[in-house]
Amino acid sequence: MNLFQTTGYLQRFAFRALRAVAGVIPGGRISAFGTGEGMIGKVLIVNLDREPRRLRRTLRELSRFRTSGGAPLTSITSRLSAVDARDGRAVAATLDVDSIYRVGDQLYVQPDTRLAECFDAEEPIRMTPQEVAIARSHVEVWKAIATGSDHYVLVLEDDVWFRRGAARAIDRGWHAALQRCHAEGGPRLLYLSFEDAGGTAERADVCDALFRPKRGLWFLSGYVLSRDGAATLLRAMPVVGPVDMWINYRFEELRALALSSPVILQRPDSVSSNSYSILPFLARAGIVDARSDPVSPGKSPAGPVLAWTAVDEHEGLAMALSMLGLRVRAFDGDEKAIQARDLPNLFEDFDALVDAPLAPDALSATIARTDAKFVLETNAPLRHKLELARLPSSRIAVLPPSRADVELWKPLCALLCLAQPVQTFPVGAPRSWRIFRDDRPGQWHASILSRRKAHRLDDSPWVLPPGRGWDSKPPTRQPMPLAGRCLLHAAMTGPTPFFTGLVETFPGNLASFAREGLMHDKCGSQLAISKTATGNRPYRSGAFASVDSFQHGRFEAEIKAARGSGLVTGFFLHRGSPRQEIDVELPGSDVRSMLVNVFFNPGDDGAAIGFGYRGSPCRIDLGFDATLDFHLYAIDWRPGRITWSVDDRIVHERVGWDPTPLPHLPMRLHANLWAPRSEELAGRIDDDALPATATFKNVAVRT
Repeated sequence: MNLFQTTGYLQRFAFRALRAVAGVIPGGRISAFGTGEGMIGKVLIVNLDREPRRLRRTLRELSRFRTSGGAPLTSITSRLSAVDARDGRAVAATLDVDSIYRVGDQLYVQPDTRLAECFDAEEPIRMTPQEVAIARSHVEVWKAIATGSDHYVLVLEDDVWFRRGAARAIDRGWHAALQRCHAEGGPRLLYLSFEDAGGTAERADVCDALFRPKRGLWFLSGYVLSRDGAATLLRAMPVVGPVDMWINYRFEELRALALSSPVILQRPDSVSSNSYSILPFLARAGIVDARSDPVSPGKSPAGPVLAWTAVDEHEGLAMALSMLGLRVRAFDGDEKAIQARDLPNLFEDFDALVDAPLAPDALSATIARTDAKFVLETNAPLRHKLELARLPSSRIAVLPPSRADVELWKPLCALLCLAQPVQTFPVGAPRSWRIFRDDRPGQWHASILSRRKAHRLDDSPWVLPPGRGWDSKPPTRQPMPLAGRCLLHAAMTGPTPFFTGLVETFPGNLASFAREGLMHDKCGSQLAISKTATGNRPYRSGAFASVDSFQHGRFEAEIKAARGSGLVTGFFLHRGSPRQEIDVELPGSDVRSMLVNVFFNPGDDGAAIGFGYRGSPCRIDLGFDATLDFHLYAIDWRPGRITWSVDDRIVHERVGWDPTPLPHLPMRLHANLWAPRSEELAGRIDDDALPATATFKNVAVRT
């Protein structure tokens, strides 16, 4: 068991135990709450309909306190239904929220030289559905306050608790706020809960009870807003970016105030389902060193599932089932009929079969399984519809001919007893790309177990079960794919408009990429790694990437790899949201080998799914020392097939479900020299061997 996770469980248990004890201890009277002029007349809790437990917990917290008149604080408390990010229509384009903001907005609230060096201030960022939903929820709060009868309202999110001494601190702060804003008709906004943005918050007019923030506060989990303040916020809409970021721009016109220290805190035992759009940028800048993408839904307990579609040009249902965490195999429909005896092996590998050509005995055998479920698109051309119509509704779902997310996700997720994703229901990849086809030529078994142990596969819903014995196999005798016209070619002996140097990093990298790590000379582009601390990384190195993204093609470069334990020379295709990747990795600790790898995550462009850090790797014997001279490395990525070659010799191939589906979305071409945190990949870095250099030349992309 992971010790870090164990500690987290113990901390959450201890916190809950302490809150249970605190729940029976009165919190005291807060004279700021009650009826009358200059008093907070209402508490409003923002709560999702599907989270009644969180509401009950917040109400228990409030019940410890009394108003100025002695009534429980819950007597003036109401609930406002939060906007749910799982409802695609609720987080679609709206006049209230502009979902595109800039890196400069983040820098305004929390300045950081690493982020400023890594990204242009005008770099656009798209809010996640969760962030849009939170912003819209607060907008609905402001509308309710602006049109309500209470002059002051405390707004609470449903994952908060009151720290010891909260009653006294709130009274002191509220009294000071009334005095300070007496000439202006009272305070408009008072933060009771906040986080100083990395210690950079600008504070003015500081006293013992409160201060005036000029910028630099995160969170909106507990704040008092006046009716006039709500109207001010509504006039300033749309909200641009995450709401707690945007409101920093409104501090001056709101005459915002904050308690000297927060007295309402977010509960550490509440597992947040929020996804933050800025995290990938912070991870690339090396500011955070945690997973920058949400984890996968995990292996779904649903299944087996049989689904039939209308056989459209795109395979949306197969992609949707995959996004729910199922291993999905799709069929063209003209394959040999699947017999009942074939089903046990199929369902050992796959959770869902889409458009499977079942023989009558196979369909009957599946119907006889009480755990089997069935999904039909309305226009599916299926001769078995009458037989399936006899099934109870708990075992079958019919998807309407609609593109509205809620109308497609809801019946599907209800059937499978799974939470509805926040991502939009996918259009899916073109059917001709064979994304979920099982094109393996036969059953292959592991022949070198040590190789499997050295490079474990991701335990994700999109990799075949490890027990199926996948391992590298000799390339087929298919000829080298013919390369088409050249889309770009760069000698890399000098700067080029096709590729740009990177100033960034990623969580698994001990080095930060910097401009100083990329140099050009007559030999090509040199990526140099050295023992130079950059940010919170002990090493500095170089990297470059294509300006454009590509969808299929042949990607090649002449590479002279870096030598040294703990170093990896990388040449790869990569994208995020969802994360997909096709790799060539040359480990400096094993100079006669090459690591090839594929990362697959499902979804259309923008789906924030980025599971896994191992992928499905395989080590190839090159037969030469990759650090002594240049060799031509190529990735040929086509619909249904990926081929790796070295010096025009095919060394490895992948097809569908071998052991993953193949990436299907546009990716940028990258090159880097990096130092893995994992010693499993390339050993421990040897500082005495630094600086080290990898060189790239004649990088080309062909159709």
